Amino acid sequence: MNPQLRRLGAMLAAALLFAAALPAASAPSQTAWTASWAAAPQRYGEPAPVPNLAPAPPASLDDASLRQRLLPTLDGRQVRVRFSNLFGSEPLHIDAASLARSGDGAQVDGDTLRRLHFDGHDEVSIAPGAEAWSDPVVFALRAGQAVSVSLHVERPTPFATVHQLAPGASWRVPGDAVLQPAWPSAEPSAWNHIVTGLDAVSPGAPARVVVAFGDSITEGAGLSADPGRPQRYPERLAARLGRTGGRFAVINAGISGNRLLADWVGPKGVDRFQRDALGQSGVTHVVVLIGINDIGFSLPEGASGGPVEGQPSAAELIAGLQRISEEAHARGVKVLLGTLLPFKGAATWNREKEHRRQLVNRWIRGRRMVDGLIDFDAALRDPKHPQALRPMFDSGDHLHPGETGTAAMANVVDLQLLLK
Repeated sequence: MNPQLRRLGAMLAAALLFAAALPAASAPSQTAWTASWAAAPQRYGEPAPVPNLAPAPPASLDDASLRQRLLPTLDGRQVRVRFSNLFGSEPLHIDAASLARSGDGAQVDGDTLRRLHFDGHDEVSIAPGAEAWSDPVVFALRAGQAVSVSLHVERPTPFATVHQLAPGASWRVPGDAVLQPAWPSAEPSAWNHIVTGLDAVSPGAPARVVVAFGDSITEGAGLSADPGRPQRYPERLAARLGRTGGRFAVINAGISGNRLLADWVGPKGVDRFQRDALGQSGVTHVVVLIGINDIGFSLPEGASGGPVEGQPSAAELIAGLQRISEEAHARGVKVLLGTLLPFKGAATWNREKEHRRQLVNRWIRGRRMVDGLIDFDAALRDPKHPQALRPMFDSGDHLHPGETGTAAMANVVDLQLLLK
């Protein structure tokens, strides 16, 4: 072979070896976002699940700042925040937004305050029916350590997209205060406005993202939002999973008063499942516990005068559960169905409704079209009166579990189902 050609071949081989030795970081990277916290959006102005329970906020935002406390369930080194105008009838213009580690009350840690940007800008306009993510921001996110998102809306804007929260999770002040650590004159609110998601990028193996989908029993009606003392069953489940050493996020997609088959408080479950469960970044599993409001708040056919009319049959509820299970499987997401809890003693209970609940639970226990069963009913019912909650698990209204009850709910979940 010609000596010059031999030298050229040797140089080419050396160049190829050098290129192969370059670190992987030199190649274009793909950011894998994982949900760490989320709230299921609902339309402002819907009826409260229990009349007079939810205080009505002012009808609009007008040159005001909101600060909302979120409880991440997964660590991260970069984060992004989702802002929603899903139910708005006009554009939502956010003039400024920030993220910080939460302190006492409305206060945040000033050393961690980070301004949020949108395509490089401080402000964003979100069209009706749309949502917007902030740009990624470097932030040391820690599971179980609360963070606060603040936003300023200058133009008069009617309330539209909300989620009801427990007291101590949201505050409001006049003017632009998103970069102020302390809000000494903040007015507390029982509503989360606009903020519906917090995603993270984390080092290590991909995390499993478990979405708890349901109604007030999942959302945690009547329980504290104190991040130092998690009480809802999804929060308690996240704590159990955290002790396994694995990487898990648990997202609470419950709406108090929500129904599977009909709009009432929040869009009906069969309609919102795609967005609120399957739409969470990185979702791998969904725990479904919904249907008790379809049964409890229904009236016999032809009756009128109540908050919800019509009487969904057990077969219709089963068909709805099967539908969302099929939708999850089509996306490669595993489904765990939870049995409906007993509610004898509640104002909405009667024997016919109990019969429907038993029929639905019998189908759930057959594990048709699902990847696992969580028998919440068996874990929480009174052995002496199985149609009712065990007294130690009852919050007092005979429908919602109290703190001991939510702990029992989290403890009955077979963690092996979430490791698959």
